[in-house]
Amino acid sequence: MVEKILFPVLISFGIATILGPIVIPFLRRLKVGQTEREELESHQIKTGTPTMGGLIILAAIVITSLFYVSRYPKIIPIVFLTVGFGVIGFLDDYLKVVLRRSDGLLAWQKMLLQIVVTTIFAVYLVRYTDVSLTMLVPFSGGHYIDLGWLAIPLMYFAVIGTVNGVNFTDGLDGLASSVTVLVAVFFTVVAVGMNSGIEPVTCAVVGALLGFLLFNVYPASVFMGDTGSLALGGFVAATAYMLQMPLFILIVGLIYLVEVLSVIIQVTFFKLTHGKRIFKMAPIHHHFELSGWSETRVVAVFSIITALLCLIGYAAL
Repeated sequence: MVEKILFPVLISFGIATILGPIVIPFLRRLKVGQTEREELESHQIKTGTPTMGGLIILAAIVITSLFYVSRYPKIIPIVFLTVGFGVIGFLDDYLKVVLRRSDGLLAWQKMLLQIVVTTIFAVYLVRYTDVSLTMLVPFSGGHYIDLGWLAIPLMYFAVIGTVNGVNFTDGLDGLASSVTVLVAVFFTVVAVGMNSGIEPVTCAVVGALLGFLLFNVYPASVFMGDTGSLALGGFVAATAYMLQMPLFILIVGLIYLVEVLSVIIQVTFFKLTHGKRIFKMAPIHHHFELSGWSETRVVAVFSIITALLCLIGYAAL
């Protein structure tokens, strides 16, 4: 138990802690600085803060997983989806902050890559694992639902939706990291209880995020960028599917869903009303900022909500 739970946390945490002082100055020398939105006056001081810090998270997860992959083969699809989406995020970040192409990957390019990565994950899950696509229904007393062929399109929707939800959540110092480390702890507890064989990678993510938070809490000295946020979204989605719990993302990952919905609602309402807005700014964490909440308060409240949602998720098993 210590080997597959405590050690991955400590190893990953140690790697992230060591890499921080190495990678951050390197990113600063590359001048891969964050550009802040002009509407957020309090964020202007952050302009130039290095981004692409998700490389620290990815390195810690991958290196730690290498110690366990031969004994715990079920971590392979999780590591793949995490790294796969991390690479997409890296390409997007690289184009934006290194090559100075403001849009990064074009929308169709990003979507195509996300579909390709999700397809490989789906094929591997169906053909090379014994994990069923039946899904545990929350609060059902252990009942699983089988959607048949509909499970495949639902997987694309769940994976890509979760990934982009985490991406939208990454907008304040430590927000995506704090929320996702709690989700990772939830999945670790469930994985241990089910003896699922994926505990090393969920614990590696916990350690990596705790280590990254040393440099990412307010005031952040590095941001994770799309490299980190897309990777973490891939982790959450893949882990949920390996545990046959994608429906639980709606509970423990409710913050991700609210962030996405706030953007969809804002854009739709803006177009329908020719310029009017529901929120002061989307994603919704910026709305609270512009309503007078401090950045640290938003992060604290969203983290507390996620912690409570994880308890609800555990009760829903």
